[in-house]
Amino acid sequence: MSYISNTDKERKEMFDVIGVKSFDDLIANIPTKFKLSEALQLDTARSELEMDNVVFNTISKNKCLNRINGFLGGGVYDHFIPAAVDSIISRPEFLTAYTPYQAEVSQGTLQWIYEYQTLICLLTGMEISNAGMYDGASAAAEAILMAVRKNRLTKALVSTTLNPIYIDVIRTYTEGAGVEIEMIPATDGVTDIEILNSMMDDKTCCVVTQSPNYFGNIEDCFQIEAIVHSQKKALFIPIVDPISLAILNSPDEYNADIVVGEGQALGNKPYYGGPLFGFMATKIDMSRNLPGRIVGATVDTDGKRAYSLTIQAREQHIRRDKATSNICSNQALCALAGTVYMCMMGKEGMKEVAELSLTKAHYLAKEIAKIDGYSLAFNQQFFKEFTINTPIEPQQIIKQLAQKDILPGIDLSNT
Repeated sequence: MSYISNTDKERKEMFDVIGVKSFDDLIANIPTKFKLSEALQLDTARSELEMDNVVFNTISKNKCLNRINGFLGGGVYDHFIPAAVDSIISRPEFLTAYTPYQAEVSQGTLQWIYEYQTLICLLTGMEISNAGMYDGASAAAEAILMAVRKNRLTKALVSTTLNPIYIDVIRTYTEGAGVEIEMIPATDGVTDIEILNSMMDDKTCCVVTQSPNYFGNIEDCFQIEAIVHSQKKALFIPIVDPISLAILNSPDEYNADIVVGEGQALGNKPYYGGPLFGFMATKIDMSRNLPGRIVGATVDTDGKRAYSLTIQAREQHIRRDKATSNICSNQALCALAGTVYMCMMGKEGMKEVAELSLTKAHYLAKEIAKIDGYSLAFNQQFFKEFTINTPIEPQQIIKQLAQKDILPGIDLSNT
């Protein structure tokens, strides 16, 4: 390994300390079939300029959403992002090789996290938010575990209209925690209210729905909430699209208990489906059960405004059996992009984005439905996504449109 700068003398000193005579002795326990038996077939060396051209030519093979029409959706969306967002989060005090792990050492980091929490509360109508989550899927799973801690019940009802990826993550998170997941069937693309009502009992910990759901349809959260809270201890956990909250009812209006969602649409590019950031907000009386970190505002000894980590009930800070979660990141840079985006867009800007998403989606759905053999799959209200019945196999449509630089959406034939 000539690219490693250790000298023969230095290697011998290390072998002596370890107690082996050679590198082959060091890796003697590794089976031969896993060892490289011939030289790597590497290209010849290139200059920096040559490598720059190689990389550029390689990435140019990708179909960038700046040059094609993308309608992929399914949880990750391509919204306009003001140039100032990337400019601000690229400042060296924000863009680091590692997430702000010890946030308490930086008043600047603490301040923007506090502003982020405030904006999430304003958006959802809830009373308290944590500093963020990995993504929307893990936020949904963490919300169920939070509900278990709150009411000591272990049966969670989850709508089948959730994003399938969210359902998979929920099952993975809860499998070892003794939580029983029961799926609520759907009728005409939304949660079946009557079946939900029949499934409710005094063992129900929480009910999880998504609105707009995976098919794009808007759930009747007011009716669902009434059924959920017919059981005294049960909690209602809606998964929401943050953009939709600019024009749809906020979760506090239908008395949600814990609100979660994916924040990628707030100032973050699709990036091949990640990185993302999840958000979580709840009522103030459940603040002690929130996972992750919470930043609070106070004053210092000189009476000046200051920020601090008010709660950080992670296993790295307190006894593991008392911790609310073992998550160790709030996807800080992505959440910062969301914060800058919301500040720049403001109420009117957010509302305009939501209205454009709504009207353009309905226009497109109407035009597609005019084509022979094509129709809307459900008779429901929808926001920015919708489901279409097609006369031919979806994969054939997807393949043909891709050749015309159009990414039409997701194949739901096996959903």
